[in-house]
Amino acid sequence: MDVRHRLEELNLKLPAIPPLGGIYKPVKQVGNMLYVSGQGATVNGIPVITGKLGATRTIEEGQEAARICTMNCLSVLQAFLGNLDRIKSVVKILGFVASADDFHYQPKVIDGASRLLEQIFGEDGKGARSAIGVNELPGDISVEIEFLFEV
Repeated sequence: MDVRHRLEELNLKLPAIPPLGGIYKPVKQVGNMLYVSGQGATVNGIPVITGKLGATRTIEEGQEAARICTMNCLSVLQAFLGNLDRIKSVVKILGFVASADDFHYQPKVIDGASRLLEQIFGEDGKGARSAIGVNELPGDISVEIEFLFEV
């Protein structure tokens, strides 16, 4: 698969690599698995979609936040791998959604990431998934996602 070509077809451009937010590795490889640290809805490290879903943010805004997290992930992977074509499949994504007390649509929010991965990688873009509502996320971001890929 030519991921770069697929991104162009989808009119997507990888963003700048997000700066580190602490002491950790953006990607840790163990065998043929790549563990990608949590990626937020940021551009150049600046939160762009903030607030809680169901209070100040809509499901659609949350889905856009999830897409931004995914693009940040791909940017980090491009820097680590040198070529996104080395990715064999998405194994799992773990999405955290800053949620109002009565918001119960976390899976719909994380569908923004899942849909984008499927558009880019086809059937191999579908992995296991969890979507969890949380009280707060760093920088008041609305969504943060961890990723696990097979190479």
